[in-house]
Amino acid sequence: MRITLKQLDVFVSIAREASVTRAADKLNLTQSATSMALGDLETQLGAKLFDRLGRRLKLNELGSRLLPLAQETVDRALEIESLVHNDDRRLGRLRIGASLSIGNYLMPTLMGQFLQEHPSAELSLDVGNTRHVIESIRQFSCDIGFIEGFCHDPDIDVTHWQDDELVIFAGSQHPLAQQKTVSPDDLKQAWWIMREPGSGTREVFDHAVADKLGSVQVRLELSHTEAIRRAVEAGIGISCASRMTLEDRVAQGHVRILPTPYLNLKRALFIVQHKDKYPTQGLKLLKALCQPTS
Repeated sequence: MRITLKQLDVFVSIAREASVTRAADKLNLTQSATSMALGDLETQLGAKLFDRLGRRLKLNELGSRLLPLAQETVDRALEIESLVHNDDRRLGRLRIGASLSIGNYLMPTLMGQFLQEHPSAELSLDVGNTRHVIESIRQFSCDIGFIEGFCHDPDIDVTHWQDDELVIFAGSQHPLAQQKTVSPDDLKQAWWIMREPGSGTREVFDHAVADKLGSVQVRLELSHTEAIRRAVEAGIGISCASRMTLEDRVAQGHVRILPTPYLNLKRALFIVQHKDKYPTQGLKLLKALCQPTS
């Protein structure tokens, strides 16, 4: 058997992209060369690694088992190849996944610190909801993830990173913003603008209010915190978001945080990583910079 690193690299890229065309673009190869490399690998193994769904490719059971081994082999080969360098080129590219609040408000600072210490390193950031980040980690599309919600996938390691707090907020002209106290009944009668199911904010909110409010009147479901904030400022309804995402708008008087001492909206932020992900030097350095707390 003569499996080559190129074949494994092509296989890993196709697995990430679920498309020969997109993988070829990422690898700077022609589509025919990419297809040929995959075909040669499958011939060497005597088995198919993907199910063909039209133009999309989906890993089959064998492909799913091979992916972490192939990814580790490619990562190790890159580290071996770059041992001759004395700079950050040996770190390779780190693919980071982050849920929306973390990606927009915390990751720029963290990535900036990392690049200051390792100026030749390469980082990419994929921002989506918690469910999207977990799936990216599961599929090895990202090397490390930062999420606001919970992860129960047995193949993924979850580490506490830092704490955060959600708050209930309203536009400055909303009737509840004029009240000194806001009761649970006030919240039940209000119209809500919520994040979509699958987001960490929505999951934490649903857990926190279930025993206090029961159900709430959801008027809109939106997939981005910025869109929700604008809708709240427009007076469409009230919402729940991380305190860190609202500091500027509160200071400018556009929104007000409602007093809800009867709701426990504290939450943890987590680092997630696939258990089979090979810990490259770059990954170790990024995790050390994060300094997760217990």
